[in-house]
Order: sequence, then structure tokens, then C-alpha cells
Amino acid sequence: MDLSSSNAYTRREFLGRGLVMASAAATIPAFIHGTAHAMNKVLGSLSSLPGVPDERILVVVQLSGGNDGLNTVVPFSMSEYYRARPGIGVPERDVLRLGSSDGVGLHPQLAGFKSLYDDGLLGIVQGVGYPNPNRSHFKSMDIWHTADTTATGDGWIGKYIDSECCGFGKGESGTPERPDGASGPPSLAIGRTAPLAMQGRLVTPVAFENADLFRWSGQEIHKSLREPYDDLNRRGDEQAERKESNAAFLLRTSLDAQVSSDMIRKAVAQRSQVQYPGNDLGRQLAMVSSMIRAGLKTRVYYVQLGGFDTHAGQGGAQGRHGQLLSQVGGALRAFYTDLKQQGNDQRVLTLSFSEFGRRVAQNASGGTDHGTAAPMFLVGPMAKPGVLSKHPTLSDLDDGDLKYLVDFRSVYAAVLSDWLKADSKEILGKSYQAAPVIKKA
Repeated sequence: MDLSSSNAYTRREFLGRGLVMASAAATIPAFIHGTAHAMNKVLGSLSSLPGVPDERILVVVQLSGGNDGLNTVVPFSMSEYYRARPGIGVPERDVLRLGSSDGVGLHPQLAGFKSLYDDGLLGIVQGVGYPNPNRSHFKSMDIWHTADTTATGDGWIGKYIDSECCGFGKGESGTPERPDGASGPPSLAIGRTAPLAMQGRLVTPVAFENADLFRWSGQEIHKSLREPYDDLNRRGDEQAERKESNAAFLLRTSLDAQVSSDMIRKAVAQRSQVQYPGNDLGRQLAMVSSMIRAGLKTRVYYVQLGGFDTHAGQGGAQGRHGQLLSQVGGALRAFYTDLKQQGNDQRVLTLSFSEFGRRVAQNASGGTDHGTAAPMFLVGPMAKPGVLSKHPTLSDLDDGDLKYLVDFRSVYAAVLSDWLKADSKEILGKSYQAAPVIKKA
């Protein structure tokens, strides 16, 4: 097979027939952009741009479906809460009190969060939303992912990775371009596909459900694919100078996928001594912890837990919603216990959000319908601990919904500028005053 021939294997043929990850994820990392020898330089060094703290990590926990914020951070001192929720309100006697937190506490199934709070590792931002809220799951999630109320453009994490890991500038057309062809490590999501939040223009995020399946599987489709794949991996600098050739593209793609696959599978194989909850979020965070312990240079990890669309049978102190909250609290408690044992807890900030909250009043099915404002959570030694903003009033509603008090993009701005030391205005497309949620160094 002559790889120098333009008719040998086209890019589409190779990607469609050969480069198949058994996880079914259609995201291929871009660790290298040149020769095979560049691989060690990129993966073996933390340095990228001057002033960028490469040791800092962000983990995003997405609670999909619209988490009911009122039964998560319970305003037990507000009589309006119990009048609006006679069947699903969390009884005051069951609420996990938060000290001098002005009449709010945690759902009784959030013992893991209460432990983090007591250890000074949990910051709660109440009443988070945006102007003219959208109650569609898809539209609102896109708004949170793009940090744009029109729900258009690249993901906010993708733009951060492009900017800070690659150091792109803007060409004459206004589109991002690499000044030196360099590339940094991509962001990483646990799931079949990477969320919109991680989609940028220069660095493709990696997504996989199971690290054991994140591998080359072309030979399992047809044995004839093994030889051309092995041939690609044997070739190095001889194709490097022909950067625009099909052969160079195939070589880069093959090596990128192989190296990232090997590294991730080896990292996840090293099991933690900490016992994680036996649920999906616990499994995801255990994998993230393993990759951090192994020294992967990934700066942003993304995990998700669904099921929060509680239109019926939500329950109060007990019930389906409480079971979900128990998973979140238990998994994050185990995660930070694990990180501390590794000596990595000071490096990792976790941000948790949902696309919207629920309406104040319960519905006729013992559940809650799509609402607006809801709490966000920040976890880690660098997060300001405690209840960081007032709870929205329940006596002045917007057609049955809470009025938001904190724009979610001000929280993003704080994470970007105060933790990741990035230009939040450049990434978010507008200047937002950073919410006071990160400790000052």
C-alpha cells in the first residue's frame, strides 16, 4: 500500500472504515500536529502559554433534566414554600441545617454535600439563571453550554481550551488561528458524545463511555484493516514534511488516537482505594480521579447525571429526587476524599449546574414542572465555602417562577478568571463581573 499516493486511502474512507472506537464516540483528540517525535514533548510537559496555571483542573458535573433547586437547597424558614408544596416539601425537621445560613438547608439525602460543607469545601450559589429564561431542555442547555442566550456559537469550555491551550489569535477574517501550529491536550467527557460546552474550533474534545472500549477496533470490523493501520504507525518523520497530504493526515489521526487511547486505558486501570458509590456518577468520577492521579494533562473533565425531570412522583424527604441527590452528594464526597489522598485536591475545582430549576408550586402529579432559577455548586478547597448568595423570594414570583438573582455567566467568569486565569471577556464574548465564589490567592 503506497501511502504517498493520493488515491491510496482517502480521509473519509479511513475515518469511516478504519478509525473506529468501540465506544462509538466520534471525537478524535489532537495531541500532535507534526511528527511522531512531537508527541513526547506535548504529553510529557505541562507548559503551554506563559501565565497559564497548567496544574489547575476544572471538573463539570451536569445534572440533566432540570434539578429542583427548592428541594435541593430548602428554604425551610419560608412559609410560602410549604404552602406551595404541601405534598412534596421537605419537612423542616428533616432538613440538614447549614449553621448560620439564613434559613436554608440541604435535602436530607445530601449527606455527602453536608460533609463537604462542614469541611469548608462547598460553595452554594442560589438563584442562578439568565434574562428571559427558556423552559425547553434543549434550548436552555444550549444557552448554558454556549454562555449565550441566543444559544449559538462555540461552547464556553471549547473556547477556553482553544484560547488557553493553543494560544490562538484572530486572523484577518476574524476566525481563530494557531500562531505556531501548537496544540494542547483536549478536554475529556465521560459519555457517548462530548457536550456542546466542550466544542471549540481547534482542539477536539475526547468522549468515551468505557475506557476499556476506547481503543482501535478496525481489525474487529475486518482483518484487512490491521495492516494499513500498523503501516501508518510505523511511519514517522518521512511523512511529516508533507503536512497537507492524505498520508500526513492519516498518520496524525492514527497516532493521536492510539496514544490517547493507551494513556487513558492505563490510567483508569489503576483503581482507587476509596470506595465510590455504585452508581453511574460515582463510576464517572472514579475514572476522572484515576486520570488525574495518572498525571494526564487534561484541564477540563465533564461528567453527567440525568433523570432530574421530575414531573411526577418526585417525593419530599424520600422519593426519586432524593435518590438522585444522594448519588450526587455521595459521589462528590468520595471524589474529594480520593483527591486528598492523592495530594491533588488543591488542584481540582468542581462546578455543578442544571439547565433550569422547577416551578415553585407542585403539580397535580406530585411533581414539579419546568421552572427557571436554581442553585449552582462549587466544590474544592479553592471555592469560597458557605451559602454565597441570597435565596430568591417566594413572595414575588414571575408567573409562578423564581426571579433569578445571579447570572450564570458571572459564575463562569469567576471560574475562568479567578481559577483558570483566563480572559473571561474573550471567551464569553462580553464582560461579566466575576461572582465572588473563588478564594483569592
